[in-house]
Amino acid sequence: MTDVLHSSTAHSDRPFGATDEWGTLPFALKRHVSPHGQITAVSMMKDEGPFVLEWVAHHLAVGFTDLVVYTNDCSDGTDDMLMRLETLGLCHHRRNNIPEGIRPQPSALAHAQDEPVIQQSDWVMVFDADEFLSIRYGKGSLDELISATKANGANGIVVTWRIFGSGGLVDWSAAPVTEQYLMAAPQTWNKGWGVKTLFEFDPEYWKLGIHRPKMKNKHFKTDFPDSVKWVTGSGNQMEDYFKFRGWRSITRTVGYDWVQLNHYAIKSVESYAIRKLRGNVNNKADKYNSDYWSLQDRNEVRDETMLRYSAVRNKIIAQLLSDPELQRLHTQAINKIELRLADLRKTDAYRDLVLDLAIASHVPITQIVAKPPQPRDKEKIAALMSDVEKKRNEGAKSTRKLLPKDPLLTIPMGTYVDGKADLATDVPVDWHTNHSMKLPADQRIFNSHAIQLIQNGKFERGVARRLPQVLPRDATVLEIGSAVGFVAAHCANLRPDITMIMQESNPTLRSVLRQVCEVSERSFDNKFLLDKSVLAYLPSNMISLFKVYCPDVLVMADAGVAPRILQGMLQGLSANLPKQVFFYGRFMEQWHASMGDIAMALAEHSYIADFGFDPNVARGFRLAGASARANDAQ
Repeated sequence: MTDVLHSSTAHSDRPFGATDEWGTLPFALKRHVSPHGQITAVSMMKDEGPFVLEWVAHHLAVGFTDLVVYTNDCSDGTDDMLMRLETLGLCHHRRNNIPEGIRPQPSALAHAQDEPVIQQSDWVMVFDADEFLSIRYGKGSLDELISATKANGANGIVVTWRIFGSGGLVDWSAAPVTEQYLMAAPQTWNKGWGVKTLFEFDPEYWKLGIHRPKMKNKHFKTDFPDSVKWVTGSGNQMEDYFKFRGWRSITRTVGYDWVQLNHYAIKSVESYAIRKLRGNVNNKADKYNSDYWSLQDRNEVRDETMLRYSAVRNKIIAQLLSDPELQRLHTQAINKIELRLADLRKTDAYRDLVLDLAIASHVPITQIVAKPPQPRDKEKIAALMSDVEKKRNEGAKSTRKLLPKDPLLTIPMGTYVDGKADLATDVPVDWHTNHSMKLPADQRIFNSHAIQLIQNGKFERGVARRLPQVLPRDATVLEIGSAVGFVAAHCANLRPDITMIMQESNPTLRSVLRQVCEVSERSFDNKFLLDKSVLAYLPSNMISLFKVYCPDVLVMADAGVAPRILQGMLQGLSANLPKQVFFYGRFMEQWHASMGDIAMALAEHSYIADFGFDPNVARGFRLAGASARANDAQ
């Protein structure tokens, strides 16, 4: 992170375009000087008094050299705080004079286009007061991020939103927003894929925009579009179309590895109530309704990345509050909010809102509809496109068609979300019937493609249809890597004659397995068991498990069991080999390219491929001499 806490003559340079008021009062804290020149954040605020200092301190800590903020119709001293920050040499405040019939945000951007500080900036990013830049790259500094962007031959980076919800908080608090709200939407949730753009700015070529700048038409048919090279939030090349239009990431372009824009649109219930009553920078009628709350109150995944800035940011806030006038204005803004809340809490409207939002919080993420719906009008978009844009889009499509397709093997993208999910928060989740079981469409557990299958009742369909038919009568089945228990429980439901033993080493999936069985009314008993062991992924560990249960059938779905471990296990079992061996799920996702070698290793122990599974989904083998039809229970 950028060190902006010490005084230095090197940090006293006057920004290009600053007004006469800028830096007229001596202050120990100085603006950052970047090797990349003047890096300017442009924002708009209305009645953000309690949060102004955090927003300013955070973006100083990140490494912006300049902050230009437009205000309109403030009643809590937000504008006064920003003017004070300007005299201290840390921010540029501008009043947003709004022409009749123009919304505040477009008006501010029109003013910003002609603002001397912005016109003379090297890099510019436009974003709102409820948006905080969170850099994952390196140590989290803007200088590092821009250096990496330039190293990729790029002159801009498209930063995708990450929606942060209320985290179940109701009460308003003046504590830092970025520390209070740590629960967010999954990265895979495409309704949260709006973007903002950090880019090299030249007012001759660009017109500022809310999500991305607009290239001026007179440069479309020049060489300039070829010089525009932007990257995604993961540092990958951004597709050509985004030079001309768009405001969201798509599946091919979304990325969070380098940077994301944390969007705290709602905060707590009481913060939301205050905003609903005071309007917004776009003057959108009834923007802050319960539907908007459902859309923004996403708490499926914990994300603590922002905490890397806490120490530096809090030191900056403390230094800002050492100025008596800022301290007075900050305290005054908090007092106004608390007085307003005291009055609100007495009203029926407040009580009704709290109840409405409590209901809205329980809308599962799979049921969220972005309102108002705006279906993509391809004909209208095509009519607006320039000839240059059409040719570039057609060229990009042709290039993608020529690229080699990924082989149609088993799902290498993965069924389950990597890492340990935070299940402590009570997140609303839809449950869907899949064969004889019910499964949660929980994006903390399942990746997006798996969620789609669950919603359609088709999760692990190929295995669920075939496996119960081919298991031997009265068999003891050991499944290693049962995940959420769907396949094993479904087999037990359809085949009450078998004994099913499940083993799962991932504690999160074990917890979900128990919940899945409870909701699906599949009780545990002496023929349906969950083993307590956690595998050490050694042949000896596997052999010990076999000796406990002496299974007739091995179902392998744990990716941690590498082929060499499997071979060691088979060698150790020798005369006590299971009659059938099946592979599916995470094992197939991880080791699908090794299935040829695995089949050869099994053949050395007299196993024959059989049972007719789709080889992209599952593989089945039986010992030579065992019935090819497996004496099913039919």
